Amino acid sequence: MAAGDDYRALGERAWAWVLDQVGDDDGPWLPGSVTDGPPPGPADDRDSLYAGIAGLAPVLAEIAQHRELTDAERALSAAIVTRLAAAAATRAEPSLYDGLAGDATALKLLVGDSQPVALRRLAQLATPMGWKTTFDLLPGSDAPLTDVVLGSAGIVMAAVWAGGEHAEPIAITGGEALLRIAEPTGAGLNWGMIPGKPSKSPNFSHGTAGVAAALAVAGTAFGRPDFVEAARQGALELLDVGSLDGGGFIIPHTIPPSTREVEPLTYTWCHGPTGTSYAFAALSHAGVDEVGGLTTAELRQRCLHSLLTSGIPQRLRPGFWDNDGRCCGTAGVGDALLDAVQDDPGSEHAAELLAGARTMADALVERAVVDGDGARWRFIEYRQDEPLLPPGTSWMQGAAGIAAYLFRLGRVLEQGLGAKVVDRPDQWWGVPAALRTVHN
Repeated sequence: MAAGDDYRALGERAWAWVLDQVGDDDGPWLPGSVTDGPPPGPADDRDSLYAGIAGLAPVLAEIAQHRELTDAERALSAAIVTRLAAAAATRAEPSLYDGLAGDATALKLLVGDSQPVALRRLAQLATPMGWKTTFDLLPGSDAPLTDVVLGSAGIVMAAVWAGGEHAEPIAITGGEALLRIAEPTGAGLNWGMIPGKPSKSPNFSHGTAGVAAALAVAGTAFGRPDFVEAARQGALELLDVGSLDGGGFIIPHTIPPSTREVEPLTYTWCHGPTGTSYAFAALSHAGVDEVGGLTTAELRQRCLHSLLTSGIPQRLRPGFWDNDGRCCGTAGVGDALLDAVQDDPGSEHAAELLAGARTMADALVERAVVDGDGARWRFIEYRQDEPLLPPGTSWMQGAAGIAAYLFRLGRVLEQGLGAKVVDRPDQWWGVPAALRTVHN
């Protein structure tokens, strides 16, 4: 295994490469990926947490835990704040990963409570059914989305995490909207990303696991036991559709199975036990100790056991593990393992979890493309004629998010499991309050 200094050094090289890609066109922007030709110009999601400049905020916050920011990094931080604060005043997209809740996240990370404009705008746009997305995902439907990435669950998470005068009305509005569109099943409650659509992605980013996590933390924060009970009912549904085989816990990618050519079981933050582990951590945070005869702590650990015994981060076959990013790959798994081990460093599983986090980082070291320009990663899309994708820059699908993970692991190895955690809206309850760097 590499040493902490090696992980940090690679993180610095990856971050240097990302900084070289930042352009200036009415404020900073990032190309989604970098090819040999000139960049095409800013994309529509240029400001987003997922793929844009808001996603640089958690990296800057992580770097600040490691060392002093350079003049160039401070200037970038200020430019991001200026751009996001100005755009938020009129932005229509509400979501965590592509809209106002993401703006609120970046502004909170960079300037604390001094820029509430994004949350104020979210409060203005709220309806009894939640928030209307600007994305036409189901033509003919204007039903508000429910999920963490683009829907009410992510907005609720961001409000609870950010705090302030707008947090409670946003969280209550979003939580009540989620209760209204819950789908009762024989086992519990179910939520699809798009209400009424028969296909469901039950894991964290687009389904029941993420909605349950949002309801659990909002219910605890604002005294709504009905939210917490709905979250528990969601967990019962997850147990009904998942598998406890082999001491783990894993839920299918899509129910019914997708017509697309995808692995039926995946292990990622978005569609696998990496993300779904946070649903059980949220229930534990809310005081729900048991679901379906199993403790919530055990269910979280079962999710992590499934990760550690799955074969990742090895690319066992085409399509099995072709991504090293946060959303869909290696860095996201490593971060969840670090959250779990820092949450309970005295656990009998602590050494195994930390070793797993290092295994993920070692894969990142092995797969990095390193040259005089810095470091980056090329993911694989095996269904294309040219499967090797151009390197990505972003928080969720590129070098920025990977660099932040490498910085964090380096600090943990140097400072121990009590190292501070740069927490975010979709994971803060998974680590001890005393370790969090962001407080509401």
